[in-house]
Amino acid sequence: MFSEFISNLKSARLYFLEFLFFDLVFIFSLAYLFNLSAFLVQTIFLVVLITIMLLNFIGKKRNKELNEIKTIINNIRKNIYSTSEEIKLSSNLTALQDDIKLMFEKTKSDIEYLKRLQKVRTEFLANVSHELRTPIFAIQGYIETLLNGAVNDENVNKYFLEKANQHTANLNSLLNDLIDISMIESGEMRMSFRYFNIDEYLQSLVNEFVPAAEEKNIKLVYKPLDKKLQLFGDKAKLRQVMVNLIQNALKYTEQGEVVVSVEEEPKFGKIIIKDTGIGIPEEDLSRIFERFYRVDKARSRAVGGTGLGLAIVKHIVEAHGSKIEVASKLDSGSEFSFKLKK
Repeated sequence: MFSEFISNLKSARLYFLEFLFFDLVFIFSLAYLFNLSAFLVQTIFLVVLITIMLLNFIGKKRNKELNEIKTIINNIRKNIYSTSEEIKLSSNLTALQDDIKLMFEKTKSDIEYLKRLQKVRTEFLANVSHELRTPIFAIQGYIETLLNGAVNDENVNKYFLEKANQHTANLNSLLNDLIDISMIESGEMRMSFRYFNIDEYLQSLVNEFVPAAEEKNIKLVYKPLDKKLQLFGDKAKLRQVMVNLIQNALKYTEQGEVVVSVEEEPKFGKIIIKDTGIGIPEEDLSRIFERFYRVDKARSRAVGGTGLGLAIVKHIVEAHGSKIEVASKLDSGSEFSFKLKK
């Protein structure tokens, strides 16, 4: 009991100077108003006693509140609460209760984010290892075959060298994409924004892919809207976006056409790449911009690609303050689009 009393006083010592000042003013006011100089000692004793009782009461109340807060914090540390609604303090600590709830939600959100990030990193490393292993093993296999005597066989040596060279190119593309996405996600990607003529820009890009389209007997069409339209963006980074989207459209289209067009809006220019290809299943649409995600893994690898292209596209478009959108239907083609400021 006595130890609790001492603890209460220690807890209330924060208010000691205020009470001392109040006591002195009170005592001298009584002595002056009622001429209590003869009873000054008794008055002082009484005032001090009342002060000690008040300090004990205040200290007790303060200790109760502190213990209540400590209990809540310990419970949070021990992961006892699953939701912030389980955190409850007394009515006079409502404001603090709201702050603790916000802190709890923020901490919980940060922990969940770190867990997701760790999972993504683990999956990323596994995917990178797998993607690197495929071309490396293939190159190793072709070189070993050549070293074991096939280099002298004119019927196969050139074939093996061409295959090894192809896998080397694929490996180089993968490493370049890994470097790009690493720079993008670490914030090291340098952007150079300026206004440029979108018609000249897209016409030049589309012309580069005409031979590839003709080789597959696919019609590659560019439909400009306004030949003087100026849009705002990083031409070099947007080239990565357009090359990836046009390449994908050609890869996954066996017949029909690929159309690149621009639609003008009051404040934006909307760039559209539409094809009549195999399309994307609805359940995969929300995941196609994930790193290494492939709708049809066997087919995707057969036509080439690193599995990082659309992830890079998404990051670059978002760096322009825009969003890459996709609409697709299985066996009916796909449409990718994004907007740039005028």
